[in-house]
Amino acid sequence: MPTRDPLGRPLGALRISVTDRCNLRCGYCMPEDAYEFLPHREVLRFEELATVARAFAALGVEKLRLTGGEPLLRRDLPELVRLLAVIEPRFELALTTNGVLLAPLASSLRQAGLDRVTVSLDTLDRSRFVAMTRRDALDDVLRGLAAARDAGFSAIKIDSVVVRGQNDDELGSLLEFARRAGAELRFIEYMDVGGATHWRPDAVVSAAEILSRVERTHGPATALGDRGAAPAERYLLADGTVFGVIASTTRPFCRACDRGRLTADGQFFTCLYGREKLDLRAAVRDGVTDEELAYLVAARWQVRSDRGAELRASLADRAPLVPLSALRRDPHLEMHTRGG
Repeated sequence: MPTRDPLGRPLGALRISVTDRCNLRCGYCMPEDAYEFLPHREVLRFEELATVARAFAALGVEKLRLTGGEPLLRRDLPELVRLLAVIEPRFELALTTNGVLLAPLASSLRQAGLDRVTVSLDTLDRSRFVAMTRRDALDDVLRGLAAARDAGFSAIKIDSVVVRGQNDDELGSLLEFARRAGAELRFIEYMDVGGATHWRPDAVVSAAEILSRVERTHGPATALGDRGAAPAERYLLADGTVFGVIASTTRPFCRACDRGRLTADGQFFTCLYGREKLDLRAAVRDGVTDEELAYLVAARWQVRSDRGAELRASLADRAPLVPLSALRRDPHLEMHTRGG
């Protein structure tokens, strides 16, 4: 039976940030020029990550997603996938990547046991890509998507953060690209999480507006029903195209959230917006048993009351979540550290 919090939410999924480093500088995540990164000596080794993962498996977690930062910057990542793929009960193993380094690694990741890949891609225009990410790497991302398909990944997703005035006129072209690429597109509302220091309400293109724009150009979109704990509301177009919309900003799904988050240095958070953390690295390096580690995680989840996105949505005067001065003091507040 899964571990549940006081609102009845099960601990069903874990996002592991394997590194807080990234090779892009997307404005909605890392808009500043300088960052305080986690010391390498504090980052969990692969064997330590596998130890933590076993504890979560024992608690009923079925889905595990590797994130970052950019997870493919972590050397020998397929070896970590191999370690995680043999844990019982078997996880559904997924990876979220910006795709820049995916092409040479897609096949080895698939062979190691990775089940699903999600690639972040916000624009198909080269000049816009450079403006939004501060790197000229669009061709690398496109090659990565093609390589993932060629490697046999059948459940490829593309995540596109929609920012007004930057890429909100590309909804149709992104949909068409995803259809041709054999991927499912998910539009994501611009979120005011840690690190998004330039966030402002008028830059958010709401889920309702996204859906309206898609229907104006592609016809009616039929909702596909109960999404459970999944973040995206999924829709079907008349031509068979399926796409999703993640409305974390305007229609939060906190009441169904089943995701825990582990930073690269082993800090466990129960909410993307949360401030309280549980130091699992210290427990692992102190030599606790798997059972003791699972007990620590369960005890934290069972008192969880997080509804961060809901509380943010209720604010009358909504500004960026964390000021730059606070981010400088604590890198754990950054989205790229806790695996957005």
